[in-house]
Amino acid sequence: MSEVNKTTNEILIIDLINDIEYQASGIVSKQIIKKANGNITLFAFDKGESLTEHSSPFEAVVSVSEGEMEIKIGGKPYNVASGKMIIMPANIPHGLIAKERSKMLLTMIK
Repeated sequence: MSEVNKTTNEILIIDLINDIEYQASGIVSKQIIKKANGNITLFAFDKGESLTEHSSPFEAVVSVSEGEMEIKIGGKPYNVASGKMIIMPANIPHGLIAKERSKMLLTMIK
C-alpha cells in the first residue's frame, strides 16, 4: 500500500485497486489530496451501496478502476464500468449506486 504524504514536493504512486479495501455493506474512502481548489479521493463501494443525490460547486471526474456504477447526473443515468470515466459539471445534482463491488477515483476541481 502506498503511503500518502500531504507535502507538495513528494512524488507519490497510488495503486487505484490495491490501496483501498472493500468493507462489507459499506463505503470506504481515502483522501489523496485536499486543496482549496479541489481534492482527489479514492473510494471502494460494496455492491448496492450508494451516494444520495447531491450537488457540488466543483466540476468532478469519476474514474472507475474496478466494477461498475450507475451515476445519475441531472436525473439521467449513466453506466460507468471499469476503465471508464465520466465528467460531471458543477452545480448539477448527481448520485451513484454500485452495480457490483466497485472502486473509483473522484477528482473535484473548482
